Amino acid sequence: MEASMTKRAALKRQTREASREFGVLDTSQFIQDSKVRRLPTHAGWSPNPSNDERDQAYLKTLKPKSDGQAELMTMIDHHNLVLALGPAGTGKTYLAVAKAVEALEAGKVGRIVLSRPAVEAGESIGFLPGDMEDKLAPYLRPLYDALSDRLSMKRVKALMAEGLIEIAPIGYMRGRTLNNAFIVVDEAQNCTYVQLKMLLTRLGWHSTMVVTGDPQQSDLLPGISGLSDIAERLMPVPDIAVVRLAEQDIVRHPLVASMIGVL
Repeated sequence: MEASMTKRAALKRQTREASREFGVLDTSQFIQDSKVRRLPTHAGWSPNPSNDERDQAYLKTLKPKSDGQAELMTMIDHHNLVLALGPAGTGKTYLAVAKAVEALEAGKVGRIVLSRPAVEAGESIGFLPGDMEDKLAPYLRPLYDALSDRLSMKRVKALMAEGLIEIAPIGYMRGRTLNNAFIVVDEAQNCTYVQLKMLLTRLGWHSTMVVTGDPQQSDLLPGISGLSDIAERLMPVPDIAVVRLAEQDIVRHPLVASMIGVL
């Protein structure tokens, strides 16, 4: 009995000595709901002393990779209606969806509404099985990819089941008023002037709408797309931002920027 008590006392003494040598984690620095926490630097040993002052981030940080992207992010923060026009690969859709997720997570909006025209890229793939969301899933795949990059796919499905992320086909948007929402209209170059006019006038109170598209890649017949005309008409309107991205804003493979310049 006495021997076992002696062993326990020795073990406790070793634990206290180890704590004094290597340091004890200070829990006071872990603020509730904090997303960034500083790693403990008071430990007695570090494999790389130069990294002792680094921050450990638990969420992906959204940072612009070009001046055009920085302008787009700023305009989304300060305007309720933003039109982002530019070639493929400039991050228009990704930044719009990322800002939508950021606003939803911060409680600035109550839901995210995603809309995209169901237009094939030059060929018809026929009728698709399933309900409305199943039929639209192939067309909305780029939006799902951007969502899953900011949130886990499990969380995306949960938010969709709760109605906090809504898939709204352009054909069913007539007559709606979207209040307290972040609306993303993607591939707007495949919308006619009448469709875009209808979509833009859906904007309600405490809502933000971002319309993205590339006027040079319309899958409609020549002269039918209304994106360029809408952008020109809205450019002088106060409190509406029209951001034009260029080849230097392309963040995909460098060959994409080279091809855009000659195609």
